[in-house]
Amino acid sequence: MIIATAGHIDHGKTVLVKALTGVETDRLPEEQSRGMSIDLGFAYADLGNGSVSGFIDVPGHERFVRNMLAGVSGVDYALLIVAADDGPMPQTEEHLAILDLLGVEHGCIALTKIDRVDTERVEEAKELIQILVDGTTMDGAEIFPVSGITGDGIPALQKHLATVAESIPNRKGVGNFRLAIDRCFTLSGAGLVVTGTVFSGSTKVGDRMMLTPLGREVRLRSIHAQNEETETGGAGQRCALNITAQGLSRVNIRRGDWIAAQESHAPTRRFDARIRVLRGEQKPLKHWTPIHLHLGAADVTGRIAVLEGREIAPGESGLVQLVLDEPVGALWGDRLILRDQSARRTIAGGKAIDPFAPARGRARPERLEILKALEIPLAADALKALLAKSNAGVELKPFAKSRNLSPTEANDLWRTIEMNRVGRPEAPIGVSQTRWDTLSEDTITALAEWHKAQPGDPGPTEEQLRRRLPFRVPDDLFGAILLGLITSDKIARDGATLRLPMHRAALSDNETALWEKVRPMMEEGGLRPPRVREIAEELSQPPQVIERFLFRAARLGIVHAVAKNRFYPPATMRDLGRLAVGLAEKSQDDMFSTADFRDATGVGRNVTIQVLEYFDRIGFTQRIGEGRKIRKPIDEVFGK
Repeated sequence: MIIATAGHIDHGKTVLVKALTGVETDRLPEEQSRGMSIDLGFAYADLGNGSVSGFIDVPGHERFVRNMLAGVSGVDYALLIVAADDGPMPQTEEHLAILDLLGVEHGCIALTKIDRVDTERVEEAKELIQILVDGTTMDGAEIFPVSGITGDGIPALQKHLATVAESIPNRKGVGNFRLAIDRCFTLSGAGLVVTGTVFSGSTKVGDRMMLTPLGREVRLRSIHAQNEETETGGAGQRCALNITAQGLSRVNIRRGDWIAAQESHAPTRRFDARIRVLRGEQKPLKHWTPIHLHLGAADVTGRIAVLEGREIAPGESGLVQLVLDEPVGALWGDRLILRDQSARRTIAGGKAIDPFAPARGRARPERLEILKALEIPLAADALKALLAKSNAGVELKPFAKSRNLSPTEANDLWRTIEMNRVGRPEAPIGVSQTRWDTLSEDTITALAEWHKAQPGDPGPTEEQLRRRLPFRVPDDLFGAILLGLITSDKIARDGATLRLPMHRAALSDNETALWEKVRPMMEEGGLRPPRVREIAEELSQPPQVIERFLFRAARLGIVHAVAKNRFYPPATMRDLGRLAVGLAEKSQDDMFSTADFRDATGVGRNVTIQVLEYFDRIGFTQRIGEGRKIRKPIDEVFGK
């Protein structure tokens, strides 16, 4: 369990932590000389429940609230500290407000310095505390009168914390590993060490992780969890990780970065959230207000876009998009605090909802409905709501990443939800049966409208038909819808074009006669049919006439228009497609290069590029760097 202290300066936080753990958390010389905490302090102790709990002693002075925020984001329990002689003070109120805005639901209150006051003052201070916490997440929290000097009340508080620690669920097996870095230093003989609170998941020595948002892979050489050397570390612990990577140094790492599993690496400069504005604010929080965002241990500047209306009134909550000046590692449910432009005043707090927020259309009604579905706490319930609301299906990998689901957790979730899963293995899409049926009907309707508007045309290409749907549909999803319609004989494919089964478009008699002359020339050309100019010269026809005819033939699905000057018959195109599939199957990564295809076909570099770019356009292949992957089965693209 991780416990964070909070409270006004000089109310005895550090003394109390020492009384509970025996550890002096003011480690900096300046802290010891001034008698006040400046940066985060840490202590570890077995409170009597058999496991080690970690304490984060946060500074109370208003100048160091930024450091306080770095310490409380990922904690399990809050210990609000109020001195009996002073009672609640300004920083008590601000720290309480931060705990409330962050949604820290579990905590208690330590009424310190009772050795300095009489019993009547203790009772008066209790009443003031109860008034202060009324309506916050600390409302009803137990109050423990204690003295860090005499030890009065310390055993009762220790027993309470030990009982709480036993009730905190083990989160090590939930989600992917994420540690928010709050310190980085170099140890002689060990190298680079980062410390922080583990938000989720677990890791072990030797694991490879990502430094987020930088995007560098690192290896874990050793782990200290709760101040003890160990082979593993996980959620509910503070860990020190000895990391290594080629060329990595302290200058590459900042407070606010993350050490995270590959599946959780999702740096973003734009994410959607729900926030609540402090009740004590004098004015509403307006659209595009400059802010300081505190998330994990990060402090970055940016602006806030209000998504519902143009402002959020004090005490009210609303959906917002945070547009940042530099990337952060934010995932669903991450707690956040917003401070004003000068970073002197806390103004709002809340939780992240969507780290993959769109820049355009962010406040449209349909987008707000999606956000409200994403807000739902349980991943299964959220996914069901999304499937019901998303016209174009749900991209499952981003959903799993935003929720920080491990691969096993994600696969288990997909199996429990009733949906159609389509698309490539690396980019699956989930679609409810209702949406699937609607998309199928919309596709048939769009094709019928095409035929009605252009009765002499054979039909649209796949991309042309996709663009006529009432909303944008991902390529992979539309391809799956089409395949289902073609398999059930509701749509027919003729080469590169699509049509309803009853629709017929054909060449005129003159065009048919011309095709009988052109076809043998194209078939004799093998994998490299003659160009338009070569056909025109052979038939003593103007090139423009042959070009117009071949484009007409391409619309009828008789040939494939690979380039303006080069057309292929379907059988030859299918042969080239089979060669591409064979090359991909032979490679270890299912990829093939332009040179591989050129050598296999013997058609030369220029024709190779034309053919491969055509494959990309019709969705048969996808270019990735210098290579290509097969995206769709050959029968789905070129027919049988």
